[in-house]
Amino acid sequence: MLFDFDTCYDAVKNRDARYDGVFFTGVSSTGIFCRPVCPAVTPKPENCEFYPSSAAAMVAGYRPCLRCRPESAPNSPAWNGVKTTVKRALTLIDQGALDNHTVRELAERLGISDRYLRRLFSEHVGASPRAVARSRRVLLAKRLISDSADSMTTVAHKAGFSSVRQFNDTFHKLYGVPPSQLRHAYARQAHSN
Repeated sequence: MLFDFDTCYDAVKNRDARYDGVFFTGVSSTGIFCRPVCPAVTPKPENCEFYPSSAAAMVAGYRPCLRCRPESAPNSPAWNGVKTTVKRALTLIDQGALDNHTVRELAERLGISDRYLRRLFSEHVGASPRAVARSRRVLLAKRLISDSADSMTTVAHKAGFSSVRQFNDTFHKLYGVPPSQLRHAYARQAHSN
């Protein structure tokens, strides 16, 4: 244990949030373990044992408190809740998860429904998973257009577009010009500098 008994007990008594997730309190009179910030009545010192993790408290025979939910201590996936799911989805999209797969397949990979995934993205990202993937593809393609000599077909495929036609249509909708014209504009800009 990193801290002595008195430090831990003072943290529990004062519900000190600085120690939340740092240690857990096993209460021998109830058989329950809690976070230091638990709103329950402060246990007597003689009934307290302190553990560095929720797993250690469970191994010692304690069960998690239903009020403070020690399994959801700071920085655990449960504590981060939907942010963890959204972050994981964004990482997978960045890795190309929607280049050749559906939103439903991405949701299944995350263990949620595609409808729920769309709702999370609407609430936390402000765009659909497909829109995020499309944006990622466009930004990568723009970088490849300006920084490489790859053909437009190669750029389209490297950026994750399913076809050259989709690549051209997307650029024409967003920029009003085909990607090749964008490359010429980048080249003119580079020569003028």
